[in-house]
Amino acid sequence: MLKRIAQATSLGLIVGAMSIGAAQSADVTLHGASQFDEAHPFTRLMRKFEQLVPLYNAGAETVEFVMHLNSELGLEKDYFNYMSQGISVDYAVASPAHMSTYSKMATLYDPPGLWRSALHMSQVIESGVLKPIEQDILKRADVVILGYGGGATRHLIVNKPVSSMADIKGLSVRVQGAPIWTKAFQAAGMAPTVIAYSEVYNGIQTGRIEAAENEANGIKQMKFYEVGENIALTGHAMTVRPLCFANKSFKRLSANLQTAVMQAGKDAGVFGRIAETTDDAALLIKMEGEGKLKRIAFTERAALSDSMAPAVEGYFAEQNATDLFKAIRAVK
Repeated sequence: MLKRIAQATSLGLIVGAMSIGAAQSADVTLHGASQFDEAHPFTRLMRKFEQLVPLYNAGAETVEFVMHLNSELGLEKDYFNYMSQGISVDYAVASPAHMSTYSKMATLYDPPGLWRSALHMSQVIESGVLKPIEQDILKRADVVILGYGGGATRHLIVNKPVSSMADIKGLSVRVQGAPIWTKAFQAAGMAPTVIAYSEVYNGIQTGRIEAAENEANGIKQMKFYEVGENIALTGHAMTVRPLCFANKSFKRLSANLQTAVMQAGKDAGVFGRIAETTDDAALLIKMEGEGKLKRIAFTERAALSDSMAPAVEGYFAEQNATDLFKAIRAVK
């Protein structure tokens, strides 16, 4: 008898535990993905998104977030493909380059010379001017753009100090392979050349090129400061990294959750831009403090942006987006 009572009690405890577990299970489970660890700005942006969604949700549904870190589900290009298909990944930060196979307009997010400053970029984002790009991505990739991270600033890495438009005239500089980079740097009076990223260090060291361009993390990882210690603060390009959400997943959410997800994504994007912009600037200061590089003030940053503008406008025209370019440049 005692044995049967003990068995019944144990069974009751198991069933009770199962009931509690069922009662506590979330109504909605969303999966995020990051190539990086918890410290990276992209992951921190998504963690902020996860914190805000429940706070903004006016409905009764509960949401569970599952984050896959350190490339567990592949790379950013894979995440975007998954979101487009509505499988495996519901939300992730992705580079516009990985969206361009679906939407050519995605490449209009961050060509060189587009942004006059970090403030200008944020003002444009907050103004809603970028809606045409978001709509094209939704139409062609079935992915919703919730908000915008990014904010890392690209500068010139030079084997000599340069601080003005006159100083960079004829400067041989390595640029990315996309044609708009060559056209923009030519418009600014430099002599751009495309060489492999892995050859940049040796290229500056041997004099094949005088300069390259990158953001603080790239400068640190590749130790470009060893061959080009003068970092001219040109700010000629700034990264835009959208927080994306699978539209197939989005459409399955209740109206309350959709509203919460949209607002949380927008606000998490602001958090992400502040985090990345701050980290980016702090890293350059840290490396300078360690004696690895010298930050050189570039006194004609506005003139540099303006000199690139015609080439960038032509690039927008190729995408039938001249009005969008003008709207971006009109934001003050």
